Amino acid sequence: MSTATATPLTVADRCDRCGAQAYVRVTLPVGELLFCAHHSREHADAYASVAVEIQDETDRLHEEHGAR
Repeated sequence: MSTATATPLTVADRCDRCGAQAYVRVTLPVGELLFCAHHSREHADAYASVAVEIQDETDRLHEEHGAR
């Protein structure tokens, strides 16, 4: 699995679970999933073993919104 940064996620990228802004892109052997920070943590165990690449930009939450 690679964690290299691909095209940055934008405000137009939405979580596949809830529609919030996506901060994590999970590339699978077939397709990809986008997750907000909450759902990426919730489903990390399920996708970690099958992901080809994980692009995690959750650190941007601290920069943009002061989230903890």
